[in-house]
Amino acid sequence: MIIGKFKAVIEPLQMWLLKSGRCVGCGKEILKSSQKKSRNKNEDLYTCECKRAYILDKKKKTFRRALLKELA
Repeated sequence: MIIGKFKAVIEPLQMWLLKSGRCVGCGKEILKSSQKKSRNKNEDLYTCECKRAYILDKKKKTFRRALLKELA
């Protein structure tokens, strides 16, 4: 019950940070992080200084958290 309420508070904040191009862990700009080309030509993989990984969708120009299988 408490976890559901916690997620309800945190999720909008995390979505706002991602839409702003900022890391959900440390708040730094993701585009200033180290960049690696992803397997897909429409996506780039970024790794923040705090070790969180993000995928940039070049068409939509939005970030999302990378899945574990995308990091391997």
